[in-house]
Amino acid sequence: MQKKLKIKYKLKFAVIAFLVFSTSNLFAQRQMEKLDRGMIAMRQGIDSVYVGWRLLGTEPDDISFNLYRKTGDKQAIKLNKEPITQSTNYIDAKVDFGFANSYFVKAIITGVEQSASKSFTLPVNSSSKQYLQIPLQTPIGYTPNDMSVGDLDGDGEYDLIVHQTGRGRDNSSSGLTDPPIFQAYKMDGTFLWQINLGKNIREGAHYTQFMVYDLDGDGIAEFACKTADGTMDGKGKIIGDSTKTWVNRSGKILDGPEFFTIFSGKTGEALATTDYIPSRGEVGSWGGKGGNGKNDFTGNRVDRFTACIAYLDGIHPSVVMCRGYYGRTVLAAWDWRNGKLTSRWVFDTKDGENPYSGMGNHGLSVADVDGDGKDEIVYGSMVVNDDGKGLYTTGLRHGDALHVSDLDPDHPGLEVFGVHEIEEGTKGPGAAVYDAKTGKILWSGSDDEDVGRGVADNIDNTRIGAQMWWSGSNGLYDIKGNRIGDQPRSTNFLIYWDGDLSRELLDGNHIDKYNGGRLFTANGYLSNNGSKSNPALSADLFGDWREEVIFRAYDNKSLRIYTTTSPTQHRVYTLMHDPQYRLSIAWQNVGYNQPPHTGFYFGYGMKKAPKPNIVLVEPKK
Repeated sequence: MQKKLKIKYKLKFAVIAFLVFSTSNLFAQRQMEKLDRGMIAMRQGIDSVYVGWRLLGTEPDDISFNLYRKTGDKQAIKLNKEPITQSTNYIDAKVDFGFANSYFVKAIITGVEQSASKSFTLPVNSSSKQYLQIPLQTPIGYTPNDMSVGDLDGDGEYDLIVHQTGRGRDNSSSGLTDPPIFQAYKMDGTFLWQINLGKNIREGAHYTQFMVYDLDGDGIAEFACKTADGTMDGKGKIIGDSTKTWVNRSGKILDGPEFFTIFSGKTGEALATTDYIPSRGEVGSWGGKGGNGKNDFTGNRVDRFTACIAYLDGIHPSVVMCRGYYGRTVLAAWDWRNGKLTSRWVFDTKDGENPYSGMGNHGLSVADVDGDGKDEIVYGSMVVNDDGKGLYTTGLRHGDALHVSDLDPDHPGLEVFGVHEIEEGTKGPGAAVYDAKTGKILWSGSDDEDVGRGVADNIDNTRIGAQMWWSGSNGLYDIKGNRIGDQPRSTNFLIYWDGDLSRELLDGNHIDKYNGGRLFTANGYLSNNGSKSNPALSADLFGDWREEVIFRAYDNKSLRIYTTTSPTQHRVYTLMHDPQYRLSIAWQNVGYNQPPHTGFYFGYGMKKAPKPNIVLVEPKK
């Protein structure tokens, strides 16, 4: 009897231990950056100012705010009569612009006013505008292109990392390129560092993928990318052998060592360098026409790169460097912890016969598709699990555009919308929606048509759920595949800009409202990447939950960060504290840039945004 009781208690203890372990994993919190209030103030007209600030993802639902303005050397005055509860923006009327005006907020928690936030100051006689201007030290012959952001010094503000591009080439083209250069700036234009990747890294949209993120949980972001002989870090130190030139007569780089380097976000110094995974191996083994065969020895297929950040253990971010998507495909996950760079896992399809081969896009996405708290990599038409093993493949093959979110709030979980290139001699849908957890095709269209572009999100402020459209769709469709209206004029980018919850159309240097006309034009400033017409970056950088957009000047000597000045009564925490959205900003520069998406349905008819399961990292001094 006692023996049976002991066994019973042991079993009971084992069950309790298992439940505790499972629960602790289930509720593990992701480490994310601790941001300040992101105060912003922009003069609207004759005597009014738009003011916006952040609500953090970790703050209580009943938090409210008092807003203060300090004019000249006068004592600061509170602008609101009652605590502000419905939004995180405010229109301040009857402002005297003959003096400098500084704005700050104080949060109110359980009836107690907290300390003041950092302030934002409008200078004396400030003009009506809605941008911050960032002067650049652009090298002669270069153009500011894709960007990313991260807190590089732990002050709670985002800093800017700019990919400066000289002469670039597509993988399919021969010819020399200029060395890729990266520069880091503060929001006030202070120059921080420059990294020159050197002559042995080719410049082009498919080559130079870079990641900016706090990888080791010290509150300061790192910079990570592929490097080679002759790369110079932010301290002037050379990686590898600077005397080596591996560029062949066609301008391709198909020989020589390939490295992967983690750089300090604070100084640009190389912190760790290792061999890049995977190596080129046999150049012709990465796929030929149709994704199969071994007939491409020109370097077109072997040098197709993507990259991302993912929380593969549900707590800490890992960096994933990827190679190949037409045939052989390899994803290599790395951890940067306590000053050490270690390989976490490697996913390798090995050859074109593998069902996971040839399923990649000119980009990727990262999301927790199965709801286990850990991220998967949505690699176009396939998904790689958090453990580095294939979760499933849809067989839809390569495409140019990809959108992952809760696009259909009536369908459980997340959905994936993508467009696909239907090559000669093959069949399949040119556009499709599939279940992100299982890969089940939910809807498909444009059968046997080669579709180059497509977008999905809620842009119709009268309908619940995402709408989708693509090149040649001849209409706007709901997420079930029903035609509901005319196709928007642009098929590129998206942005949250006006006061409602639906998204606007961002294309070139302008923003349009679906069925509502032009909302904004950035006169004198340009988009990037030719017909792709994407901004240097679009993200929720400061102010409330609406997004900012960054464009370059005609002369390439400055950037402008444009922000909305439209008030809204919708209060949502900063999108940068939604893990999937934040990771979208990290991969936005990859391949053919795509707009970011949240990990929950955001748009007309949305429920209250779910509380993110995150912990904010205090910067180490």
